[in-house]
Amino acid sequence: MSKNIIIKRALLSCWDKTALAELANQLVQQDVQIISSGGTAAFLSEQGIAVTKIEEITGFKEILDGRVKTLHPFIHAAILAKRTKDHLRQLQENGIVPIDLVVVNLYPFVDFLDQAKPLTEMIELIDIGGPAMLRAAAKNYSHVTVLHHPDQYRTFLETWKRNSYSIPIEFNLRLAADTFFHTSFYDAQINRFFDSLGEQEQTPTRFTHFYQKYQDLRYGENPHQKAAFYFPADHSRKKVPIIEQLWGKEMSYNNYLDITAAAAVVTEFTEPAVTIVKHTNPCGAATDSRLVSAFDKALAGDPLSAFGGIVAANREIDQEVAEHIQQTFFECVLARDYTPEALSILKSKKNLRILKSDLLLKKSESWDFRYLPAGMLAQKPDLLSYEENKLRSVGAQEPTPEEKRDLIFAWKIVQHVKSNAIVIAKDLKIVGVGAGQMSRVDSVKIACRKAKENGHDLQGAVMASDAFFPFRDGLDEAAAAGITAVIQPGGSVRDQEVIEAARQHKISMLFTGIRHFKH
Repeated sequence: MSKNIIIKRALLSCWDKTALAELANQLVQQDVQIISSGGTAAFLSEQGIAVTKIEEITGFKEILDGRVKTLHPFIHAAILAKRTKDHLRQLQENGIVPIDLVVVNLYPFVDFLDQAKPLTEMIELIDIGGPAMLRAAAKNYSHVTVLHHPDQYRTFLETWKRNSYSIPIEFNLRLAADTFFHTSFYDAQINRFFDSLGEQEQTPTRFTHFYQKYQDLRYGENPHQKAAFYFPADHSRKKVPIIEQLWGKEMSYNNYLDITAAAAVVTEFTEPAVTIVKHTNPCGAATDSRLVSAFDKALAGDPLSAFGGIVAANREIDQEVAEHIQQTFFECVLARDYTPEALSILKSKKNLRILKSDLLLKKSESWDFRYLPAGMLAQKPDLLSYEENKLRSVGAQEPTPEEKRDLIFAWKIVQHVKSNAIVIAKDLKIVGVGAGQMSRVDSVKIACRKAKENGHDLQGAVMASDAFFPFRDGLDEAAAAGITAVIQPGGSVRDQEVIEAARQHKISMLFTGIRHFKH
């Protein structure tokens, strides 16, 4: 690599004028010539900064309502020229002076994607000259420095001054990589917008994903696996904090998986709700008119499994709730917010990760993705819990109002348990869970056993199954434990056999017609 870059001439063309005057002033103080396009040139002139307009360089005024102004050899050759004898000779022969710094930020097409602007306006927000200049400068990083966002200005100025007003090639290389990511993301959003205009299929023709690293993690699911957490590029751009950590040890790979699973459970409910998750499965969950009561009920579901788990609440955590939480060892607590008193109490646990997120505690309609060695699977999230008018009573009798209340509660929980999934509930709380078994009847047995081990009376409890019962054995086990009502999708070739078992055992049973496999 060559020696550090000396900046003698800079091109500034920016939609976002944030911190631009300060940057330009610093450049001018070191005798850097500034050339600029229409709006940016006018802005800098108003700030008393000497600027040469691009049209004075090209001898060509902008045309087509500003669509063409920088697309000219006198600009692009000045950016793309290597500082070799041959390239410099060609510039000199054509009366072109090299450009050493390119500062361009793009028309805000991406910022207006969610604002339902007319198509004609969106088209005019597609930047053409800006990406071309950025890509040219990034390609020529060994001779040209490129900046695409005001957040980069301070670091650039500090590096420039620290290196006696020159720029190391290694610094430029990092900027170039960031620039190509930025222009790729910009073009991908334009592609997504155009696809959405003509998309007739239920699934998109293509996906493009852009993520930026938020933090390295100590390791992945196991110590021998490398891992990091990445934010979607659009969140990084908007500076939306997906998860804000207020206290505690650094997050682990498994922590992120578990808090996401916990958040998904409590977002099922509009009333105060708390869940406790272990290895992405809820071992406790409850709703109540008071959040502290919901927490106590959730913890009582399976206190042994709750130890070292993840707590999530769909409300602000106050002092009383915090006092109850801090009596048990948990890895993480997630809530929309915390009162100052609650934070003070929870911070008494130095390793407890205290997390705040509004975004994570909202239902999302974005696609779910699974990466495979051979490709990628995409599906819409499982947001349809049940439809009231399609519930079908097929058991011995109609469920009582209390049973139906608990059945709906259990049904909302079971869709967040790994298949084969069974949830037993009573009084709006989980009392037993069977998760991830290869046989559904084994999940029923485990859920009943766990409930009894934790001292729960299953007489009058209800049971939810994420998919149909292939045989009557699951109903037989439930009846023997004291369960009086069941909710399941139905749809088995042996439905009648299962229905007969429910009627024989005097069990109420609702068919939802909706399955909730979670693999």
